[in-house]
Amino acid sequence: MYRVRTYNKIAEKGLDVLKQAGIEYGPEIENPDAIIARSAKLNDLDFGTNLKAIARAGAGYNNIPVDRCSEVGIVAFNTPGANANSVKELVISGLLLSSRRIVEGIEWTRSLAGKGDELNVLVEKNKSSFAGPEIAGKTLGVIGMGAIGVMVCNAAEALGMRVIGHDPYLSVESAWGLSRTVERAETAEALYSQSDFISLHVPLNGDTRAMLNSAAFGRMKKGVRILNFARGGLVDDDALLAAIADETVACYVTDFPTDRLVANEKVLPIPHLGASTPEAEENCAVMAARQLRDYLFTGNVVNSVNFPDCVMQPAENERITIANRNIPNMVGQITAILAAENRNILDLLNRHREELAYNIIDVDGKLAEDAMQRMRAIEGVLMVRELRTVTSQGTAE
Repeated sequence: MYRVRTYNKIAEKGLDVLKQAGIEYGPEIENPDAIIARSAKLNDLDFGTNLKAIARAGAGYNNIPVDRCSEVGIVAFNTPGANANSVKELVISGLLLSSRRIVEGIEWTRSLAGKGDELNVLVEKNKSSFAGPEIAGKTLGVIGMGAIGVMVCNAAEALGMRVIGHDPYLSVESAWGLSRTVERAETAEALYSQSDFISLHVPLNGDTRAMLNSAAFGRMKKGVRILNFARGGLVDDDALLAAIADETVACYVTDFPTDRLVANEKVLPIPHLGASTPEAEENCAVMAARQLRDYLFTGNVVNSVNFPDCVMQPAENERITIANRNIPNMVGQITAILAAENRNILDLLNRHREELAYNIIDVDGKLAEDAMQRMRAIEGVLMVRELRTVTSQGTAE
């Protein structure tokens, strides 16, 4: 029986996926086969001898030690798109809040408590202080056209906005879901110069950290409104505050407040609510649990952040899965060992992703342990598993 350790509170619908597969789970599991977590910091985690996979019930994965996982063949998963609608709705809210000064108006109105009959007079007298432009007819620039970015584009167009998108890595799947009237910006700079609103939907990495810096703000229209529901580190706080001071930025809406930003009246700090809906939490938990279940029982990999997607239909046979560095003659060395053991290869799938590769090999019988050890001893091999597949929810060893 496989055992999964849970961190944080995982939605019951996700736990039901594990339960129905006969997987033991809980926060007290020692030396687990897999881990499912939300925001728990796992960067200094002791992996243990059995750990095969870690799944994060959410899109970000900064709390998972991905590089360490890769070194020992542990597959790390996330759940892209599971919380997309939740984030999209908050982005649309942010568009309206940044433009119509609704939050400021509400705060001021609350300050009138106790004014009695004078309240209505004060409201009518001062309401013009909170006027703001409509979003219809304005231009929204969306940087990053993944699941969330595409949904934001389509929703904004439905509200009457002109939408420009920029993503040099736009996938075919995302392109299929994107409204055909969304315009394409070849560069981020071209998007900056045209946009009344800019919404960020890219991961945080070495290329995107502080992508909104002094140079970027210098190319933007006066009075632009920025929405960041992706990652806080995408925006340089010093450059942002300077852009607010010189009125380049009229409002900054962020789901990642910092001590320096919360006091600025042109910043709307939201307490990281992007995925804080029961629907999003359930969707993320279910997706993460299914990915772990399928990997444990069949070796199939979907939505890994370190290894390539690699899926082969389960069948009634022995299956070997191998994670390795993407170097020459790896498959040849593996199949030579199988040939020496008189094992016929029934099916084989090899996929690579940058420096790492993953293999699923179905063979016509169980391998001797010394053959498995010879595979593990191949230079560049990170992990070797042997399992008998029945279904994605069946018994495997």
